[in-house]
Amino acid sequence: MVRVLVSACLMGERVRYDGKKLHCKSSILKKWKDEGRVVPFCPEVAGNLPVPRPSAEIIKGTGTDVIEKNTGVFNINGQDVTESFIRGAGKALKVAKKMQIIIAVLKNGSPSCGKTCIYDGSFSKVRRSGNGVTTALLEKNGISVFSENEIKKVAAYLETIRA
Repeated sequence: MVRVLVSACLMGERVRYDGKKLHCKSSILKKWKDEGRVVPFCPEVAGNLPVPRPSAEIIKGTGTDVIEKNTGVFNINGQDVTESFIRGAGKALKVAKKMQIIIAVLKNGSPSCGKTCIYDGSFSKVRRSGNGVTTALLEKNGISVFSENEIKKVAAYLETIRA
């Protein structure tokens, strides 16, 4: 069975920075969960960040820039949390490799999981195009990453793999 790494927050786990519950109401995700296909994972919690925690954003760059050590991730209080984000991304990759996961559905906008957009580093809720740290590391290692807005696309992709 092809497993899918999914942001734990999308599965209703209280792992978000604000401690609030977020639930992606996708019937496809529910079906995958019932099939045992979903592997929920939160790289920020895996990187030893608490819940709740101050919001964090990538400053002047993307997840790729963080991995290449050209920029960092800082929380709203100015604390450098880059190492926690890199550690969590590494743990996500380790889980994916161990479970032979080739597909991930991650929460867009997140400094860890953003696929098409992340916040701009100004803590003003402005988004810009770019990927998060975990997305960048997974993609660098050949794992196809999609946002929660692309679940139908993932389902179609899964069908081609199963065929």
